[in-house]
Amino acid sequence: MGVVIPLEEKSKDAGVEKLAALVGADMARVNQTILSRTGSDVAMIPEVANHLISSGGKRLRPMLTLATAALCGYRGDGHVKLAAAVEFMHTATLLHDDVVDESDMRRGKLAARMLWGNEASVLVGDFLLGQAFKMMVEVGSLPALDILSSAATVIAEGEVMQLAAAKDTTTTEDSYLAVIRAKTAALFAAACEVGPVLAARAKADWEACRSYGANLGIAFQLIDDALDYGGQAAALGKNTGDDFREGKITLPVVLSFRRGSEEERDFWRRTLEKGDIGDGDLETAIAAMRRHRALEDTIERARHYGKMARDALEIFPSSPAKQALLETVDFCVSRAH
Repeated sequence: MGVVIPLEEKSKDAGVEKLAALVGADMARVNQTILSRTGSDVAMIPEVANHLISSGGKRLRPMLTLATAALCGYRGDGHVKLAAAVEFMHTATLLHDDVVDESDMRRGKLAARMLWGNEASVLVGDFLLGQAFKMMVEVGSLPALDILSSAATVIAEGEVMQLAAAKDTTTTEDSYLAVIRAKTAALFAAACEVGPVLAARAKADWEACRSYGANLGIAFQLIDDALDYGGQAAALGKNTGDDFREGKITLPVVLSFRRGSEEERDFWRRTLEKGDIGDGDLETAIAAMRRHRALEDTIERARHYGKMARDALEIFPSSPAKQALLETVDFCVSRAH
């Protein structure tokens, strides 16, 4: 079959070296800001926050904020605080997600909720969101505040949409894409749009960077969906098959359900709707996906959105920042090869 397991031998940052090098100095300042802003007299807050923040995420979203600011020639310090705010928003959603999904693992470690409980995870996520908004206000850009606060609202809507669609095998591809546009792509889009906003560029540049981020975010999530059924735990930062065990309806499931026989659809209803999962069911699910090319087609759709992300940057002249952003698209899609 054409579905390939991702390359365990590559470092998890393979493919974003150029991006990391481009924003390295600024990322050091972002990391310092993140550490200083997780401080609190309430001891549990830095403990919970740093458990996730220090657990080796790629920091892709804040790097995109820094890179799009560089792409647009921004000279100033506001992008550092906005990049830190973006990372805090992302971290908060991960803490909340793990509670909603009842996840045990996050980035290869026990999820915070397994160590401190659901209540602490939710409340520390709220603390990080509060800190993110404080930094946005400190930067003093009303358009940037509008973009990131609107993204926070859309992300929450996406979470509720996903909750409403949970275990619903009748979910359509359009409905699923609406969820990931809100839940994942909205923060990618906002992270990229605030760069040209700070640089006081024309609205066309805002839109171009926003389109780049939105399409990159969709591609990124679709590859994650495929990797959950064809990846390695070390590469995913979670257990392979977590989506299946949690009853999540992702694109590979949507395609397999639609294309399968009535007997196969009964299998999906039993495992995902009813949560009746036994030994060998994950393997049966993967076999069905391969039989119906669901994983390959999910990856193909991700490539399509990746191309749209690349095209969005074509209005910008060649530069190291543009090249790094284009290579980031290749990284996000090539994780499935």
